[in-house]
Amino acid sequence: MSVTLRRLLGVLVALAVATALLPMAPASARHYPFMTITFVRHGESEANAAGIVDTVIPGAPLTADGRSQAKQVAQSISGSFPDSVFSSPLLRTEQTAQYLADEVGEPVQVLPGLREIDAGIYEGLPAHDASGMFDILEGWVSGDRGARIPGSIDGNEFDARFDAAVQDIWDGGYSNPVAYSHGGAIWAWTMMNVDNAPVDLKPDLGNTDYVVVRGNPTTGWTLVDWNGRSFQ
Repeated sequence: MSVTLRRLLGVLVALAVATALLPMAPASARHYPFMTITFVRHGESEANAAGIVDTVIPGAPLTADGRSQAKQVAQSISGSFPDSVFSSPLLRTEQTAQYLADEVGEPVQVLPGLREIDAGIYEGLPAHDASGMFDILEGWVSGDRGARIPGSIDGNEFDARFDAAVQDIWDGGYSNPVAYSHGGAIWAWTMMNVDNAPVDLKPDLGNTDYVVVRGNPTTGWTLVDWNGRSFQ
């Protein structure tokens, strides 16, 4: 073999090794045109069982019934082969999400933007005394996004916060993520962002009820399934 040929082969081998050592392209570079995201409300918490408004981190843990609900919904959702598991930073959502994470072998990724809507002056009150908060949420959905929960946020601030969490999920390059959040937050964001929101949907998601939307942050979102009610 000539010296020139040996040098050429050496260069080619070096290039091959260098290429192999380069870091892989990030997941965000491998996007599908859309993702199907399943939002799941957490299982029953001790505050739910007591009928108390509880939105401050870390919040109350799951009850025994809540753990049973979490296990059951995890077994159900795992059959759809989710490729990632996300949770709000509240204890009840992280505990609920862990059951699915164990089923599918994925870590729970915590996103602050998925947390419950801050109750402000209604924090710690019996749920039946917090109707004013739900009136404000319904105002957001009807277009009055500037309305503010006293001592808390307005609709624009909530939507931007939740949007940022969804954007983080999208940027991860996932196609079938599951995100554990809270009833009011899931309802409000869905109604404020999907292009086919029915007017009769109310913020009454039960523990471990789910909502499925499909789309992406650029072209928008379409409601696919509201806890068994199909919109396809």
